[in-house]
Amino acid sequence: MPASPVLADRPATFRDVFAVAEFRVLFASFGIFMIGETVKMLALSVLVYERTGSGLLAALAYVTGFLPHALGGVFLLALADRWPPRALIVGYDLVRLAMVAVLATGVLSPTAMLGLVAVVALFGPVSSASRTALLPEVLHGDAYVLGRSLLTVAAGGTQVAGFALGGLLLGLVGPYGALWLTATTCGLAALMVRLGLTRRPARSQKPIPAGQPGAGAARAGRARPGAVRETLRVNRALLADRRIRGLLLAQWLPGSLLVGAEGVAVPYAAELGPGASAGVLLMAGAGGMLVGDLLVGRFVAPGRRERLTPWLALLLGVPMLAFLARPALLPAAALFAVATAGFAYQLGLARRFLDAVPEARRGQAFGLVSTGMMAGQGLAAAGAGALSEVLAPGVVMAVAGAASVVATLALWPILTPRRRG
Repeated sequence: MPASPVLADRPATFRDVFAVAEFRVLFASFGIFMIGETVKMLALSVLVYERTGSGLLAALAYVTGFLPHALGGVFLLALADRWPPRALIVGYDLVRLAMVAVLATGVLSPTAMLGLVAVVALFGPVSSASRTALLPEVLHGDAYVLGRSLLTVAAGGTQVAGFALGGLLLGLVGPYGALWLTATTCGLAALMVRLGLTRRPARSQKPIPAGQPGAGAARAGRARPGAVRETLRVNRALLADRRIRGLLLAQWLPGSLLVGAEGVAVPYAAELGPGASAGVLLMAGAGGMLVGDLLVGRFVAPGRRERLTPWLALLLGVPMLAFLARPALLPAAALFAVATAGFAYQLGLARRFLDAVPEARRGQAFGLVSTGMMAGQGLAAAGAGALSEVLAPGVVMAVAGAASVVATLALWPILTPRRRG
């Protein structure tokens, strides 16, 4: 496929991206989805704590979707390509609406509430993968990369808005009222997608050229095996391809290892003494990531962005080495912001990964990226927490940064784009 003029000559602009009606629908519905999910987690956590008085159950309520999300990513991702994308996204939003409505009635015990949320969360990565794989069908060339960047910015921004709105709603209408309003966001997101997106067939109906990863699985899949078997088979096919495997590792490791530093932000702030808040560090980290994605996605030309990929990945870890000196709160926040701006390195891999995976397996491939990131971040945070039992928090942060640097250097040949003849 020839490169588009946008890709060849200049970075895409916000006008290019938002001129596409279907992207506006994806962007707005995703923002509403994220706000609803954030309010739901906060309200459920407060509700469970009010009914049980258990801090452990309240914490589980807040993160109850994490493990099921990872499991769904491992075993159910084939559904992202097997079902039409519009129907899948709308269907998941309607299932969420039903779930939140049941939670809001208060008829379930806290344990049953957590179980219901966990079951529905199994299908979260399927909907997310279908939405992500739909993006290159809506936007083309460099507009796709900028659109992906804008969705990342929307995810961070709407989470902040969701926390603020959730806190306000809890004070005004309580957790049950907040859940009913969350149900409204589910219905609104479903309606926007249903009316605003074109109906498309399932991606698995499209042929995969012989020799591409997943081609054999696609031929075998004509008998329509179970989703679990198909997911595992296609995951193996994708990971067996050297190019795809390398790009997956490049997207997983440098950033996930840095998340270990965020996992010890609370003890680090506590060690600094009264007046130091972990929230300042975490907000700086989120802000740095959003600004980095926005600036690199919008103002750096496509070719330069890809050439900068390994250096941006290196930026993730290098500033964290300064935590060996135990910087005060404001310098530490600045270091966090600079480091997380390096997450923009993933924009330089976006088009290469899109080109590497078969179109009929895009949903599963993008879902595999997300699942690997979640698993890597969880393991990195757990490992950092374990290290903090024997090492000072600042040292653990520096170790997380060093691990990210080592991973970047090991993956340097993959992060560096090949010269085009």
